[in-house]
Amino acid sequence: MDSVQSPDWPAAPPGALAANSAAARYGGPTPTPPSIGRATAPPPPAHAAPAPPPYRPPAATPATTGTHRATPPIPVKILVAGGFGVGKTTTVGSISEIAPLTTEAEMTTAGIGVDDPGQRSGKTTTTVAMDFGCVTIDRSLKLYLFGTPGQTRFGFMWDDLARGALGALVVVDSARLDDCYPAIDFFERSGLPFVVGVNAFDGRLAHDLGAIRWALAIGEHVPLVQFDARDRLSVRDALLVVLDRALDRATREKRA
Repeated sequence: MDSVQSPDWPAAPPGALAANSAAARYGGPTPTPPSIGRATAPPPPAHAAPAPPPYRPPAATPATTGTHRATPPIPVKILVAGGFGVGKTTTVGSISEIAPLTTEAEMTTAGIGVDDPGQRSGKTTTTVAMDFGCVTIDRSLKLYLFGTPGQTRFGFMWDDLARGALGALVVVDSARLDDCYPAIDFFERSGLPFVVGVNAFDGRLAHDLGAIRWALAIGEHVPLVQFDARDRLSVRDALLVVLDRALDRATREKRA
């Protein structure tokens, strides 16, 4: 069969090729179709245009946005340590930019004579593992705060919590200095830079800072600051002293 009849094309005259026949399409010059309806073909151009070049996909080019990817802040681990009921959990919670992780348990009659929060304290819970919070200092520095448990029976956890820390804030209650000796002894033995922060309960201190330094028997190289564990800005200032102490030690070790 040489052609397929289409309703858009008239029947070919006797002895002629149909315009939509295979022979007319592929075997030779295509005759001019009759002018009829929408199937009218345009006349062939006098000079055929050259064939377009083959398609080539464009080469991939790296995107240039003109900006640099932001560098994540450097993580710094800081311990918040001290005796029982001195305000460690309050310190972490007042400055943490996230909901702090706490491991508080209700104090029961079993702790009478063992855990003494002091006469001025209304403390009803106690930390049985650790506290955790974080705060961003600036775009280059982020502090991760780990609060230690204050009871002597949880002292075995301090070595693990101190691993990888750059410094510590030892929280002190000026009315119960005896409870703070173990914490100071721990950091003096470990060699970890620390700052003693005297928590001003009710905005007052039982002794002035000079007398507290003498009673704790700490050298002049150990910073001693007063702060309020309930006040975010006050806690921030105390932590900045810890960072300065750790940076000063790192600088001296680099020069040595």
